[in-house]
Amino acid sequence: AAGVSTTTTSPIQYPATNKYEARQSLSQLFMGWGPDPIWESATITSTSAASASGNFVGLKVDVSADLVEAYKVPGQYVQVKQDINDEEGKVLFLAIASAPGAETEGNSIEFLVKKTDSNDWITNVDDGTAIAVSQVLGGGFPIEEEMSGFKHDFPLQNCLLFANGSGIAPIRAAIESGQLNIGKPGEGGRTARLYFGCTTPADMPYLTKFREWETNGIEVVPVISRPEECEGEWTGRTGYVQNLVEEDGVAIPRNTGALLCGVKGMAESIKDLLTTAGVFESRVMTNF
Repeated sequence: AAGVSTTTTSPIQYPATNKYEARQSLSQLFMGWGPDPIWESATITSTSAASASGNFVGLKVDVSADLVEAYKVPGQYVQVKQDINDEEGKVLFLAIASAPGAETEGNSIEFLVKKTDSNDWITNVDDGTAIAVSQVLGGGFPIEEEMSGFKHDFPLQNCLLFANGSGIAPIRAAIESGQLNIGKPGEGGRTARLYFGCTTPADMPYLTKFREWETNGIEVVPVISRPEECEGEWTGRTGYVQNLVEEDGVAIPRNTGALLCGVKGMAESIKDLLTTAGVFESRVMTNF
């Protein structure tokens, strides 16, 4: 079985930035119920396509300085609704896609949302649209607790990242936060590999970020589940993220940790595969 490496053989043909950055995207993640939300007004300052298909939309949202300050750990989330005065309004649970402490103009955070028939109120809006957001919720990925020190008598040296669809949002936050302490190629440090599954390349959010992530030591392994829709243009790996874990294995389980976010079946399968291989269960980290 192949080990975790920072050497990439990604088949992706990186698109020109101006071709794919027309609109970014927000995606809905259900995190489970937490404390009652404390609502505040926020403003959508920009929307853009996060995938070539336009099915994923990225939002930049101006929020209070207190909310930005409270966001400390990748994987934390907020609740979002259309009208702060509508007590019965539909609520979305959205993982924050931007990294904690990211340098931005003003007090802003970013989200990634997949378009649906029922979320036009947030995915198809003009800049300046007002929405309501809750306080920062959840503990996020327990990176500091599980990846630092010698909790299990074996230092964590290899980091595996797993996501499908909009689940890439909190994984992006973790990658760009620097909290994973990944070494750049040739500089030592932790190795990292991201398995990211989508239906087609056109539906893959953040494609334009892959080059940056790889430069910073993340081996990106895109996985396409519907290669038949790519008209023969896809030369990369196919199937589902959990299938690739079975194929590649885990080189040194005791020194490996994982972050994952995505549909329930994927998350459960990967956790079972990793723990069976010998990865410490608490080092298989989710954000909910």
